Amino acid sequence: MRTVDVPRSTYHAVRRRAYQEGWIRDRYVPHPVPLGRPVVSFLLARPYADRAEDLSKTIAEDEGAVVLWTGAQVSLSVFFHAKATEPRRLVDQIEKAQLAPTPTLVTVRAEGPTIPVYFDFEGLWCHLAGIGGTQAYPHGLGGGMATTGREEDGGTLPRLSAHQRWAVGELLRRPFVAGERGRGGHLVGPLGLPFSQRRLIERGWVTHRTILEPGRVPPYQGRAADQIVLITGTPRPSALPETLFAVLGSDCRVFPFLFVTGSERWMLGALGGSNPPPASNPPRRPVLATLREHLEGIEIVQEPAASSACLLDHRYDRLPPLKDHAASA
Repeated sequence: MRTVDVPRSTYHAVRRRAYQEGWIRDRYVPHPVPLGRPVVSFLLARPYADRAEDLSKTIAEDEGAVVLWTGAQVSLSVFFHAKATEPRRLVDQIEKAQLAPTPTLVTVRAEGPTIPVYFDFEGLWCHLAGIGGTQAYPHGLGGGMATTGREEDGGTLPRLSAHQRWAVGELLRRPFVAGERGRGGHLVGPLGLPFSQRRLIERGWVTHRTILEPGRVPPYQGRAADQIVLITGTPRPSALPETLFAVLGSDCRVFPFLFVTGSERWMLGALGGSNPPPASNPPRRPVLATLREHLEGIEIVQEPAASSACLLDHRYDRLPPLKDHAASA
């Protein structure tokens, strides 16, 4: 309220409406490693026109699926798996059933900084609304987790105790239980959480996030980010993700909501407008030319945000920690 300088009643009325209209929603996002699912995969598929529903069903039935977004021509899904072989098995299943041409799969391990931006729309919103600077952008996924080696090499990863598994489960279910009980989405934040759950958030094992729904947000002063753009490409030998990210924001004025840096392929998600933006001073650096400096074999898919549907809307409550991964912490 101090930042936006409006009366308390106005602030709370606008905040409540934003949740009621579905412009934003809260989620508790777990760090994949303590859950025993350190392998995170992003699958971009263009289903055959007559097999789109079958593809969605196949993806949703995978126990590791947490996000499934579908558009008119493409679907984007996210998976948390225990082993690197599991996402490849899913792709083989899709190809064998002839649900789609060969999908684009980007698989990374979550112990490191491989997902520097994970469904974070703050940079885009601040740019769209003319707000100078951001407060927390970018939020990523995973990273920052001390380990004593990779599991396949005999190392150990951080693990959850029985009580921590319960506390994580309660947090992941919190937004959905509140909805079932008729509690407003603006009331599921971390205020008043038990100590055990606050401790998980302080350690970074679970993160409270507020996520934008671009297809539902009305235009602001005639400006709208109503096009979802998904980009994949192979990094050039000299490419550094931090350099590309910095140039996109400072020179191109593009603020990815998704940035995944696999060893063989990178994936970016951004929002654009259906109407060309007005000329700026200084002029914006061309986006495609910038991408070409860092990536090759670039593929770009664009979908109207209004035609998208989220069939799995950050459903991390589907991910009970693996029992054989549990140990006292």
